[in-house]
Amino acid sequence: MEDARRTFIPAAGADWRLPLYDPLVRLLGADAAKRSLLVQAALRPGQAVLDVGCGTGSLATLVKSLNPGVQVTGIDPDPKALERAMRKAARAGVSIRLDRGFADALPYPDVSFDRVLSSFVFHHIAPSERVRMLSEARRVLKPGGSLHLLDFAGAETGTDGAVARWLSSRPLLADNSEGRVVALMREAGLEDAGRVSRGRLVLGLFAYSCFRAVAPAERRAA
Repeated sequence: MEDARRTFIPAAGADWRLPLYDPLVRLLGADAAKRSLLVQAALRPGQAVLDVGCGTGSLATLVKSLNPGVQVTGIDPDPKALERAMRKAARAGVSIRLDRGFADALPYPDVSFDRVLSSFVFHHIAPSERVRMLSEARRVLKPGGSLHLLDFAGAETGTDGAVARWLSSRPLLADNSEGRVVALMREAGLEDAGRVSRGRLVLGLFAYSCFRAVAPAERRAA
């Protein structure tokens, strides 16, 4: 009941935009970035994978399509997006589990997953809830399992043009710098945190970063 009363940002920012969400994502080039994330994750048959903030299910469906031997679960607070995700998986002929829930309160037992993935979700999480989200990812990961996080990059001094720096400094992205994301991962108890790769979307105006961190071999209290 508590989760049912929580507010959330819809997958497309507003319900009326949801039919436009997938075409827009493709237009921006985000699908290619998601494929880079999967290369980084190095999935293997028999692994259990969780997509946090799965939205309309593009990443979860892609994971299962490319890796039929893995078990895929997607979670998102937006029921309308989850309905689309279910239809998308059915059209692709893949079987994935889809749950409604929040990134900072995952409804799964400890050490349930080999990989936790998240794409273009982190900037939507309130700053006060980001460590909790990362801590939850650590909690549900098996020892040595890894978190792979893809999101828009915050401005990095001296690395982008003026327009890119201005866009990246907007409130939703201002706290997404490499140093800040890595620091939050470490604060959440994840190890070997770091940025693995960086790319660009939308004619080079938006940068994105792929991060990786590992759950410790010895379990700690969440």
